[in-house]
Amino acid sequence: MPAESPKYRAPALDKGLDILELLARATQPLSIAEISEGVGRSRGEIFRMLQVLEERDYIARPDGEGAYSLTPRLFRLGMEQPPVKNLVETAMPVMHRLADDIDQSCHLVVPSQEQIVVIARVDPPGETGLVVRVGHRRPMSHSASGYVLLAWQTDDIRERWLRTLLEHEPGLKRAKIETTIKDIRAAGLARIPSEVVDGVTDLSAPIVEGNHAVCALTVPFLARRGAKVDMKATSRLVMDAAAEISRELSHGAPGAGMA
Repeated sequence: MPAESPKYRAPALDKGLDILELLARATQPLSIAEISEGVGRSRGEIFRMLQVLEERDYIARPDGEGAYSLTPRLFRLGMEQPPVKNLVETAMPVMHRLADDIDQSCHLVVPSQEQIVVIARVDPPGETGLVVRVGHRRPMSHSASGYVLLAWQTDDIRERWLRTLLEHEPGLKRAKIETTIKDIRAAGLARIPSEVVDGVTDLSAPIVEGNHAVCALTVPFLARRGAKVDMKATSRLVMDAAAEISRELSHGAPGAGMA
């Protein structure tokens, strides 16, 4: 049987959401022509919608003209949701202590469809370190945080996420992903060389609420001469910090999980 059509339609809202979702997936600003092609609508259909979204500060043209990208406004709205706000407020004191102990930065990551997104960070206390900006997105399959989020899910949620990943990246090897997930689960954290920066190893551990990971605590470990804490010790401290945040969430956090 064919899928039932929605009972009510709001064409203008559909257009606006299509544009926002397209820009959220884009890795760089998109021109009107690219947006038109991406959402399957004519330039005339989307032109006024782009103007409205720009006036409301949901999208912007970084160079003042031409291509569009999302602004942080949607991100800020999402951060005001009680489960997310509570998560960040609970995690930040622990993250500050962790950054001081390891002299490295750390950040908090949540799932967003087939991607991960950074929702909070703490900068390194010293003069040297790698910092990942809040709002940064990457495909789940190309990040230590993404593998951690996959590893600590219920079987049905993991299966749904894997199908979504394979739809977006047909070239992914499911068997390899499942082996990596199994190894990470056994180790208690992910320890994966960065795909972006040479000399950096991403260390990531799950923050668990109930029976699944609601986010991942990640340190982009930068090897440095004379560092006071090596990678092995940092790995243990990351796992301890994630476990502490998990305990605090389970004891005092209202609301449901995010996965």
